[in-house]
Amino acid sequence: MVLSYDMIEAYAICFLDAFRRRCHVEMNPARRRSARATPIEQFAEQYLELELKYTQLSGIGDVLGLTAYADTEYKYTENGIERTIPLLKSQVLLDTSLAPNLYRDANRNRRRFTIAHECAHQILFRMENAENREVCQKLYSMGEPYSLRDLKTREDWNEWQANALAAALLMPCEEIKRSIGHRPNELVCYEGRFTAMDKYDLDSLCNSLLVSRQAMIIRLRQLGYLIDRPVHEFYDPLEVMV
Repeated sequence: MVLSYDMIEAYAICFLDAFRRRCHVEMNPARRRSARATPIEQFAEQYLELELKYTQLSGIGDVLGLTAYADTEYKYTENGIERTIPLLKSQVLLDTSLAPNLYRDANRNRRRFTIAHECAHQILFRMENAENREVCQKLYSMGEPYSLRDLKTREDWNEWQANALAAALLMPCEEIKRSIGHRPNELVCYEGRFTAMDKYDLDSLCNSLLVSRQAMIIRLRQLGYLIDRPVHEFYDPLEVMV
């Protein structure tokens, strides 16, 4: 199944609306003007009924999340020792480096996007017809452990769709419009530079929706709220010249 960006956008709106109704989550009161973050952990656990489990997924921290559509096993090698981890169809495995920290949760945004990405894989799978779901499930076998490369090869065909759906779930178009839709002009990115006012709006939106600046820039560009200009055109009237 291949979905366009417009279809992914529409499905994200439907899933978030269904989540709010089923789990009694109020995210969209009519009088609110500021954006509010999607409670993605609650979305995963209560709406999709997935178990979020933290475990070490690699020896060097380069694997952040995994999910599968049937009970299987995941293997990796650390210091010459091969380790095998059970991976159930109702699970999202997250690396321990992403675990919440009450004092300094530096990986919060990365954790949220990883959860959203794995949720997106599960949603896309559930949207397949019965024949395609059966084919996907047969790719996994509990009797055989799979490496990261094996698992990712099975997901390559819809990896970009999972990223797009994850972005739409974490940065809903109506929340972005609610926060910056009143602006008379788009934000302008001058090859990574922003004026003080645009940077303020960008960072405020990132802080409200709990996502990274990089993820937000990509999302705003896709929705038409951000345009790109060459850096030689950059001029900020609030920038002090010395």
